Amino acid sequence: MQSRLEQDVIFTAESFTNNFADKGKLDFSIESLCCVDDILDELCDFELDEDNLDSVSSMAGCYIFEVARRNYGGKYYWITERKQPVLVTGEPNFSISILAFDKVKGRILNGQEDNIPYYFEGYIQAVQKGKETGYCATIV
Repeated sequence: MQSRLEQDVIFTAESFTNNFADKGKLDFSIESLCCVDDILDELCDFELDEDNLDSVSSMAGCYIFEVARRNYGGKYYWITERKQPVLVTGEPNFSISILAFDKVKGRILNGQEDNIPYYFEGYIQAVQKGKETGYCATIV
């Protein structure tokens, strides 16, 4: 049974795919993160107020979360002090947490230095290491 948080993340991720369907194939594959990165790259050219930045960060962040969950599993938790979800993959054998909202915001504000496919590759490597060694990490 899905938690309310999981339902909200899935709904927001699917809304992102609908809103940006004209930008490329957003099919929750790892490869689709290149399309997400391109969308965020376009947004770098605009001055977004804090509300719009938060809105885009949560929509694209939820999409990234769902790419991770659908490909590697995991469970969502709410981090009250950060006012955002975290996806934790691998419990109880290992624990790899991913915080996507902050990374999306960084991608919009900082440009290519916060490249989404590169970030996600770090998550994949951490999950693989976790499966092999019981490794625990948070990917930010």
